[in-house]
Amino acid sequence: MFIIVTKYLIPKGYRGVTVFPFVILAYEKDRQDQSLINHEKIHIRQQLELLLLPFFIWYFLEYLIRLLQYGRHATAYRNISFEREAYNNDHNLEYIQNRKFWNFVNYIKLR
Repeated sequence: MFIIVTKYLIPKGYRGVTVFPFVILAYEKDRQDQSLINHEKIHIRQQLELLLLPFFIWYFLEYLIRLLQYGRHATAYRNISFEREAYNNDHNLEYIQNRKFWNFVNYIKLR
């Protein structure tokens, strides 16, 4: 994992973006935010499990489904299964060591 700090590659309102093997952060101070880094590490694991391109295809399609479902970007984003897993576990710094393969499927909402 390589951490890059640049606010120019991060969409407004976000603090980090992950594209294996890079974690791109908006602010230098975020290097010290263990929960944020752990959140991004969870995304790295998800991307590795789905071999990158399928991850981004699934992410985008699920976002579109959630956007139709909820009608709001913020709600759609927070309900993507990959984000639900990362947000629910970003404070558990041991999560990656104990995480089961493809665990994000447990966070898919069918309704």
